[in-house]
Amino acid sequence: MANDGIDISNYTSNHVDEYQGIAWDFIITVCDHAYENCPFIPAPKAIRLHHNFYDPSKFVGNEEDTEAAFAKARDELKAYCKSFVAENLL
Repeated sequence: MANDGIDISNYTSNHVDEYQGIAWDFIITVCDHAYENCPFIPAPKAIRLHHNFYDPSKFVGNEEDTEAAFAKARDELKAYCKSFVAENLL
């Protein structure tokens, strides 16, 4: 992400239980495993979306190829987010 000018060094992965009681507008699952296995989040008004993004964590290769694998995932997410905003929030 730093290569794309985005600092995520202070971000963490959080457990879904930390977000109980929030009135979500959208719930987006980002991989088939999450879609099939993660706990159901009760949010009756939320629009549920799913996209199976490329997962670079399973990539095995040299440092240059690994960086390219993570860049592929980043670019996929970036394109999806731009499209999501244009289609749902503007």
